[in-house]
Amino acid sequence: MAIPLTLGTLSFLLAVIWGAPLIRWLKAHRIGKQIRIEEPESNQVKMGTPTMGGIMIIVPVAVITLVLNIFNLASGSIIGGSIMAPLLTMLSFGALGAYDDWMGLRGARGAVGLLGRYKIIIQLILATIIALILYFPLDIHSIAIPTIPQKIDLGWIYIPIAVFIIVGTANAVNFTDGLDSLAGWVTGFGFAAYGVIAYLQQQIYLVTFCFIMVGALLAFLWYNAHPAELFMGDVGSLALGSTLAVVALMTGQWLLLPLVGIIFVAEAVSVILQVGYFKLTKGKRIFKKTPIHYHFLLLGWSEMQVVQRFWLVGLLAAMLGVALALL
Repeated sequence: MAIPLTLGTLSFLLAVIWGAPLIRWLKAHRIGKQIRIEEPESNQVKMGTPTMGGIMIIVPVAVITLVLNIFNLASGSIIGGSIMAPLLTMLSFGALGAYDDWMGLRGARGAVGLLGRYKIIIQLILATIIALILYFPLDIHSIAIPTIPQKIDLGWIYIPIAVFIIVGTANAVNFTDGLDSLAGWVTGFGFAAYGVIAYLQQQIYLVTFCFIMVGALLAFLWYNAHPAELFMGDVGSLALGSTLAVVALMTGQWLLLPLVGIIFVAEAVSVILQVGYFKLTKGKRIFKKTPIHYHFLLLGWSEMQVVQRFWLVGLLAAMLGVALALL
């Protein structure tokens, strides 16, 4: 465990050092957050804050992971192949998010970015490729259930389940990314929890990757603390959500992901319920505004109250998830 924790610290230092120059570059090129009309009025003050900060996380994680595994990758070992799954996920979904961010900032559609149907199609294609990599080269197609000693082989049904988990988690984290440091903290708890779970299963390569990610996330939070100097953007939220899902799938403990990521689930479910109820009742709403963190803002909670209470719930859920993995 000493090496993963040390590498996590190194990841933090590398990311935090280049964070300030990145922010200056983003400001110089006017790559700033666009505020949608439907967002609460309190968010209007954030207009123009540099976004696409997920790059600050992705670059050091990719560099450190590749340097550490260059020998394994060259030799074609199972460890080298395994580490490519979360790395490929992070880079591919990050690229999609970066393109969406750029379209939203510079494209003719203003702050909208890619049309939702195009974005989801691309996500499904990427997730299918990754699910096939997990199933065939890596021979991962099982589920671990608490209290049952042996993992259960799911066969081919694992592929559509994996696709659903990857796409669902990517978008759930994207919904959560709306308040300063909220998505960063909760995602960090998720990677830390699965890092511990991987350690319990002796998946050391995965432990290392998780804590490298945690270190980079902490560096991002250095600049994303309220009032944020930098926002994650889709390049960060889609990359982090999809990669967390793949890490969970690789441990076999993906049944615990809705618990470990309970805040993500609440955010996504609130949107689904709101849209469904709005259509069924022809205009009525369950929540004042969704994702649900906006609902609490409009109830009178301060932004810091929402964030701290949400991440306290997220931390406790992550702890419980690790506890269940021990059963």
